[in-house]
Amino acid sequence: MTTRNRAELFLFATTFIWGSTFVVVKAGSENISSSLFIALRFGIGALLFAIFLFKQLNTITFQTLKKSVILGLMLGVGILLQNYGIYNTTASKSAFITGLMVIFTPIAQLIIERKSPKIGNLIGIVIVTLGLYLLTSPSDSGINFGDVLVFVSALIFGVFIVYLDIFSKTENVLHLAFLQVTIVTLIAIMVVPFETRRFIPSTQLILSLLYMGICATVFTTYIQTRFQKDTTPTRAVIIFTIEPVIAAVLAYFVLGELLGPVGIIGASLIIVGILVSEFFDSFISKLFFKNLTVEN
Repeated sequence: MTTRNRAELFLFATTFIWGSTFVVVKAGSENISSSLFIALRFGIGALLFAIFLFKQLNTITFQTLKKSVILGLMLGVGILLQNYGIYNTTASKSAFITGLMVIFTPIAQLIIERKSPKIGNLIGIVIVTLGLYLLTSPSDSGINFGDVLVFVSALIFGVFIVYLDIFSKTENVLHLAFLQVTIVTLIAIMVVPFETRRFIPSTQLILSLLYMGICATVFTTYIQTRFQKDTTPTRAVIIFTIEPVIAAVLAYFVLGELLGPVGIIGASLIIVGILVSEFFDSFISKLFFKNLTVEN
């Protein structure tokens, strides 16, 4: 297995956790306000990282701190905007708009790194975007303020993925992951006083926070920071689009939400788009090389 294939396998695994968060948040968030949930979720993650890295904390460099602040600010603001946007629009529209980062990421990479995606990536992006639309079936209710917030968050996530790719190649990935999570926690804490706070303790809420803090924060942040640098931002974000497929499947089995025939077609197209992005260029290259060999 190549380094890139291994990295993409790990990134693919993280999408299963991200996909499951839809059900987990749905189960526990009714008892807690949005920013407080984010603050506690990332706070748990930051605490666990700090315990694990306790003996290394004094070795964190100013360069790593500076880059982590940039990443943490983008991640924190993106997550907060996305959460507040979801409160003011439909779940289907927010899912589709968030998925548009599959388009924003290669554009950001082209502007920031002057690197353009390959033909297979571009074809995969088109197929995946169509699949996202069919899977989420966003309603035609016009653009509202919530849609704008989610759209801005998707733009931020697209830029974040590119800068994460750049910074993780030169910095200690554990330090980078820890500082990102800590900064997101601080941002959420600063926002909490400005929202209508709600906190009703329950076993379900505690379990949701622990799962989100450990699995959906510590594990996924480390994996993304560690392995995304071994592939390209465009390929990574296309892999991430499997998340709504996983969320839809889990919602069907756990919450009883129906996917429907159009949703099934959309989910299938997302998978096809990922496979096209992954294998199209190598397939064409091998086919072209084989034809040249035969002609010679």
